[in-house]
Amino acid sequence: MYNGLRFVSRAVVILLSILLLLTLVALGGLGLLLDRPIVTVLVFFSVAPAFGLAAYVWYADPTTSEPLWLLLATFLLGLLFANFAAVINSLMQPLFVWIPVAGLSLYFYLVVAPIEEFVKLLAVRLYAFNSNSFDSVIDGAVYGAFAGLGFATIENALYVSRGFQTALQGSAGGEMPVLGIVAGTAAVRALAGPGHVIYSAIAGYYLGLAKFNPEDAGPIIVKGLLIAALIHGTYNSLSTVVPNALVAGLSLPPALATLSFIIGYVSLFSYLLYRKIVRYRAVYETVGATTQTADRQL
Repeated sequence: MYNGLRFVSRAVVILLSILLLLTLVALGGLGLLLDRPIVTVLVFFSVAPAFGLAAYVWYADPTTSEPLWLLLATFLLGLLFANFAAVINSLMQPLFVWIPVAGLSLYFYLVVAPIEEFVKLLAVRLYAFNSNSFDSVIDGAVYGAFAGLGFATIENALYVSRGFQTALQGSAGGEMPVLGIVAGTAAVRALAGPGHVIYSAIAGYYLGLAKFNPEDAGPIIVKGLLIAALIHGTYNSLSTVVPNALVAGLSLPPALATLSFIIGYVSLFSYLLYRKIVRYRAVYETVGATTQTADRQL
């Protein structure tokens, strides 16, 4: 009975996420991916850096290589579950609009970041976590990275397709100027998208720690989610403040100020993720690949 209820609950969650995705295709602008091939090309361009980062995390895993089909399943779940975050974020945003000064930051820290990191971690926990292929701590980072890639893919698709719709409605000069505007949106998303991979890879790493340290599993998972949400919420909160400060203080063009902040922030936490992977590899190679000692020392 327990196994049956668990199967049904998972099926319901996945079906609801598919229905939300179909709704976005019909009403939310994602239908442009089918009608305008150039929009699809721009979305692929915007996702390429995030894919490269996720592929690196997979390649850097010193343990047994994760199966492609399981990575794909986690990617698809990350893509589907992003729709839950979109709905919750939309419903909760009005509650923070009336709060002066700090309202937007509170919204990012208390709603957007924790909800988005939770649904990405759920994409790992729902399926890959229970697989025999999830046999080391670092696997949590790998599957977390691909869940983040799925989330970044659907988010970038929404940004690009909605940007195309908005620009097309306000343009009197035809479609070519619109494509220039949307290409700029895709370029910004190409730099911001890897953030989702980084945040969820960090949370996934702690999920891996929890699997092999079951006596402290709950606190470890919460710690990973809080760290990922803090990094994520800080990015969202500073994404306007810092570029504005760069424009005012250094007289940088707004576009250059925005790109400078995104590149700097994403590069910093990409490096920290890289250091965590290197540390795991060093411990794993020191104690030997035949033991789980590394998974209990980190």
